[in-house]
Amino acid sequence: MPAGKFHRYAGWSFRDYFVHIGITLKDLILGNILGFLGFVCGLITSFFRFIPKKDRPDVIFLKGGYVCLPVGLVARLFKVPYVIHESDATMGLANRILAKHANKVAFGIPPSEETMSSHPNYVWTGIPVGPEFKPVSPSKVATLKKAFSFSPDKPLVVITGGSQGSENLNEVTRTILPNLLKFTSVGLVAGRKHYENMVDLKKYENWSKASLESNFRMWEFNTTMNELMGAADLVVSRAGATTIAEMAMLKKATLLVPFERLPGGHQVKNADRLKDAKAAAVIYDSKMMENPSILLKEIQHLIKSPKLRAEMAERLYVEARADAAEQLAEIILAEA
Repeated sequence: MPAGKFHRYAGWSFRDYFVHIGITLKDLILGNILGFLGFVCGLITSFFRFIPKKDRPDVIFLKGGYVCLPVGLVARLFKVPYVIHESDATMGLANRILAKHANKVAFGIPPSEETMSSHPNYVWTGIPVGPEFKPVSPSKVATLKKAFSFSPDKPLVVITGGSQGSENLNEVTRTILPNLLKFTSVGLVAGRKHYENMVDLKKYENWSKASLESNFRMWEFNTTMNELMGAADLVVSRAGATTIAEMAMLKKATLLVPFERLPGGHQVKNADRLKDAKAAAVIYDSKMMENPSILLKEIQHLIKSPKLRAEMAERLYVEARADAAEQLAEIILAEA
């Protein structure tokens, strides 16, 4: 189905779009015009797809985001029930529009108790993740470290900005890496978008006869992230809801670095929710960029505090729902 995205960032001035994102005025204006046209095309296409009654769905599952908005609006017009899943602790713009008439709104990270209790159609299901994400025993951690050529006797910090990577996390890692390697092994997932700008860090990745001697490795992206994060004693990551769910199911101590200026500030709200539950440590991206040593000191503190890491990991695991997929399926079928 066609759809259109409106480009916006929380708290950014008009000038910020060009300084921080590096896009041109033409790209910004044209992108939003095309986004609006995509939205209109989505409405028209959805309308004609719903007209034949024999092909009309019994229920629709909308998994968040702008791509769901045209379908959801037309579904309401034709009185077709729909269920929304919102991964974050707070709803994005599309879901806020659709939630008013949704039969059920399922959350990956539960909002406040007050919000949940005031909306009878809200339910916390958690976020479905692959079956390969499951708690890792200490002996398995050691085995996985060896598989990635790290020393099983040395703590391992895995830093990741997701499949595309995080420029800020990468640059701060570059700054603090010499000091990090004094007390821990480091695995950096630089991301497909930023890897080429980080290849100079390969100088820290020293091999001798297929044996890693430097306790540092860097990947553009790792296709077995469950194993790489499973090997870690501490994961440093952005605060996207799905990544958090994966780390929760792995039962991993986590240091979240949310980016404040995404629409709706959802990463900050995800991180704050877990910080309040003492399920994760949090450093805001802006603070990290002002003073990279803050990240170094927090990593060092957590690596030296195995009891604290274990407690955080247990609390984060409680925030996950291993049966999220089954719960969602039952909710969807109940509305059909």
